[in-house]
Amino acid sequence: MLEIPEAIVIANQLNQTISGKRINNVIAASSPHKFAWYYGDPSEYHALLHGRKIEGALPCGGRIEINAEGAVMHFGDGVNLRFYGSGEKRPPKHQLLIEFEDDSALIATVAMYGGMWCFLAGQFDNIYYRAAKESVPPLSEEFDYDYFLGLFDEKSLKMSAKAFLATEQRIPGLGNGVLQDILLNAKIHPKKKINLLTDEQKQALFNSVKTTLAEMVRGGGRDTERDLYGNFGGYTTKLSKNNKLLLCADCGGAVRKETYLGGSIYYCENCQER
Repeated sequence: MLEIPEAIVIANQLNQTISGKRINNVIAASSPHKFAWYYGDPSEYHALLHGRKIEGALPCGGRIEINAEGAVMHFGDGVNLRFYGSGEKRPPKHQLLIEFEDDSALIATVAMYGGMWCFLAGQFDNIYYRAAKESVPPLSEEFDYDYFLGLFDEKSLKMSAKAFLATEQRIPGLGNGVLQDILLNAKIHPKKKINLLTDEQKQALFNSVKTTLAEMVRGGGRDTERDLYGNFGGYTTKLSKNNKLLLCADCGGAVRKETYLGGSIYYCENCQER
């Protein structure tokens, strides 16, 4: 799933790969998928996008947006984006294909669920879209410690650390995947209640959000996710499905895996005391 690091990495790759290209052909919804979402009628995407030149891409939380001369292509966190050069073999099934004049292509596929919304700028209005667009990116200067402390309100104080970080769009794009290493690096248990955090722990959590996400971006994304070319990221996750031995990378202690709040959590029994 796309989260903040992958959105940043793939947006940068898109800017290096497709910026300046002109759209020649668009095919949407050729392979029906119950949980592939579009804005309006996907059969109209060709007429909307044909002939427009790609101006650039940007990350929006855990989403990616591409601008093309007044038209917008916005991809949700469950969408897999791949670039294919001219003559390169393409997958027979896809939920959105954008072909350029030089015969290269951008293909979007959906495994579990995902949105591929194409629209004229200013036309699309959605609560999650607005949250992603208007949020303060955690790797920006504006996301400082005072801003972070402002996220702690009466409601969030009753939550666990996982719920605080990954629900209700407090930090769009920070999901269950990246929060595992963030919490390990901060030495905070995912089930620990926010109202029990000391000032030192809040500072450690803020620092870990910043440094862990930055390290993931420098590594080209996590080793559990693929980039625009289908390659796994170079950041080695400490707590994820890739940790087959379930041993902590920091202390060598036992890592526990549990189901919690609709997904798996991993934590080190030594480093993250509840």
